[in-house]
Amino acid sequence: MSKSLAWSLPNLLTYGRILAVPAVAVCFYFPGFGARWTALAIFILAAVTDFLDGYLARAWQQQSRLGQMLDPIADKLLVAVCLLLMAGDGTIGGWSMMAAIIILCREILVSGLREFLAELRVSVPVTRLAKWKTAVQLVALALLLAGPAGEALIPGATLVGLMALWIAAVLTLYTGYDYFRAGIGHLMTD
Repeated sequence: MSKSLAWSLPNLLTYGRILAVPAVAVCFYFPGFGARWTALAIFILAAVTDFLDGYLARAWQQQSRLGQMLDPIADKLLVAVCLLLMAGDGTIGGWSMMAAIIILCREILVSGLREFLAELRVSVPVTRLAKWKTAVQLVALALLLAGPAGEALIPGATLVGLMALWIAAVLTLYTGYDYFRAGIGHLMTD
């Protein structure tokens, strides 16, 4: 990869998404609605860059190995940290913790599978349903990140966020199964 692609706009957007992770986390250490709205704003910006970086890399033909590696890592960091923060503050609790666990486990398992298959030079493309899963997951996390601030503005926002989290978890199970079904033949050979 040339040094110019390392500093291309698509990669800069990915770097920004990675930097958004600790920024969202810091917001959870400040009291008040302002911190939650700030966390939500940072999260939404990061989610938009998730779409933009890949789109721009393809449109401008600036795809790079660095970007291909960092993009899914940035996504998983953002989702995992948000789930952990909201589990820690009680926004996600009770049976809804199972939805968060399903999502985290799938992310780790699919990452491991992709890494293994990449060594075999086997590509597992992202399906349309997996993109929908990501969209539902991001909406759920956004609603939940607003937390009490969102609830004050739109009563029931947290409940809708938890329902969306469960929908994302169900889609996560299905798309995770899809990935393993696609890769199982490669896993069972000696």
